[in-house]
Amino acid sequence: MSPPRAPSCVSAVSFALFDTLVDADLPSDPAAAVGDELRARGVEVPADWADAYRETHVDAPAGAEIPLPAHVSRALASRGVDAPGNAARRAVVAAFDPTVTTRSRAVEAVANARENGPVGLLANCAVPELVGRVLVRSDLARDDFDAIVSSVACGWRKPDPRAFDRVADALGAGAGDLTHVGADPSVDGGVEAAGGRFVETPEGGPIEFR
Repeated sequence: MSPPRAPSCVSAVSFALFDTLVDADLPSDPAAAVGDELRARGVEVPADWADAYRETHVDAPAGAEIPLPAHVSRALASRGVDAPGNAARRAVVAAFDPTVTTRSRAVEAVANARENGPVGLLANCAVPELVGRVLVRSDLARDDFDAIVSSVACGWRKPDPRAFDRVADALGAGAGDLTHVGADPSVDGGVEAAGGRFVETPEGGPIEFR
């Protein structure tokens, strides 16, 4: 756990993406969805794929994000299956191809936050390209944010304080000056361990941020 930073002169806000700004119909059974996409690309999926998918195959430090394509490749390799080229990555990207609904007043909340300083997006997401696709399919735009940080890109998942450090850095602020808006206190509330402030949004309800 990284120590809280001293406050800076910049006050910044970051938002969680999933279940906060948007709802996305991600696969209820990721192993099955990825398995189907692997087969579509000519990969021989092992009979016990569901077990292989659930097992740990990458030794990573606590709080680190493991890119899902790397996990899938290791899971296949653990059963003696090789995924040629970038088949694992393409299968993962195809399996997570959601319909997206923007949450009530999400656009307004981001606009309100921008009136006070830089605004970022901090998303837990192990799937490459998914955050960008979700934004394109929402009523939000990349230009609404001064920084977009995903766990697959920065290497750390919320609630690890290092994830909040990364988005604060990208916004030119210290983590102690970061307000993070999210729906899950057990995940998004990790900003408090980094010295920042947590604003909880009600599950399924409109975002109220001032």
